[in-house]
Amino acid sequence: MNLSVAAYVFLGVAAIPFIYYLLVLYSSWRFFPRTLTRNAFTPPVSVLKPIRGIDPEAYTNFASFCRQDYPEYEILFCVDGADDPVIPILEKLIRDFPERRIRVFFGSGSDAVNDKVAKLGRLVREAQNEILVMGDSDVRVRSDYLRTVVAPLGDPKVGATTCFYMPAHAQTFAESLQSIGMISDFYAGLLVGWQLEGVKFALGPTIATSRSRLAEFGGLQVIENQPGDDLLMGRLIAEHGHEVQLLPYTVMKLAGCQSIKELLAKRMRWMVVMRHMRRWGHLGLVFTQGLPWSLAAIAVCSLPGVSLAYAGAYLGLRIAMSWSIGARGLKQPDLWKEMLWIPVWDAFAFFIWVASFFRKTVRWRDGQYYIRDGLLLAVPSNSVGK
Repeated sequence: MNLSVAAYVFLGVAAIPFIYYLLVLYSSWRFFPRTLTRNAFTPPVSVLKPIRGIDPEAYTNFASFCRQDYPEYEILFCVDGADDPVIPILEKLIRDFPERRIRVFFGSGSDAVNDKVAKLGRLVREAQNEILVMGDSDVRVRSDYLRTVVAPLGDPKVGATTCFYMPAHAQTFAESLQSIGMISDFYAGLLVGWQLEGVKFALGPTIATSRSRLAEFGGLQVIENQPGDDLLMGRLIAEHGHEVQLLPYTVMKLAGCQSIKELLAKRMRWMVVMRHMRRWGHLGLVFTQGLPWSLAAIAVCSLPGVSLAYAGAYLGLRIAMSWSIGARGLKQPDLWKEMLWIPVWDAFAFFIWVASFFRKTVRWRDGQYYIRDGLLLAVPSNSVGK
């Protein structure tokens, strides 16, 4: 069977994702052997926790921050009001850890759309220390956490640190799909970004920085009406000439996705935000989609050898990069069980990527929002959004 020139060109284009996969392998292989410094720099720290509602296993999550092997730190919480259902949990935390300085504040003092960032802004103003560690309320950490994320800030060149996170449980199909998606897709992209241009982002579960670094770009009020606040915080710190370090360290995130519907909504929101924040990067994701390109190549050229080569390259490289990141790098146990779902995730992710080009709004918290000029704008209640 002779192939046309167009078929050869198409087969070449269809192989581009394999080059990306090789770059992921190279990047992950270089990234994870790095060692962590934990004891060189231990200044007083303020841990900031904006809260809305009650997350799964909330007390255990909060208590993990009270058991830090760290000389001096305070923990600040910001909740909506005195009747917030999380208040009894915080009161128990204060009783159980009298040796810790724990303070609770009510309300952000702002009507910003991004309530999380507004609450963080309030906590920054209330914090007593220069070094700040911010994180989501559903995060659980080990006792070496503060030493790990704060130590690199002792280098004047480092403006912030951030780290990986993994769902604490994989009890449902949606949680297993989310886990393998983070390892094989989301973190793969982050590591390639680190390799090509350095770290110009931060991840919401952990951002360690300082008052001075935040003040340089105008403080958190600058981004309190924008989506992707964690990415923006890292980007702004990097744009002011400081290094943002992604650490080879993992924390647990408890509020996972219990259903496919929830996972779909979360992934769609992220994809739409990325389409607005990094338009060309979002469009370029087409060349990281190995599954549809491989299937298209097999359809175009039905030769058994070609079909076997594309199918084998796709599966082999996807498994190799997932193992390199998840098992070798992040030390995730029993990862091989979740590797079975890689093609399912890739089909799921491709569908969402395509759909994101036609989505006009994002659903966030309890509302629908447009993104206009980088700002979140509430959709009027009488409007119909897609």
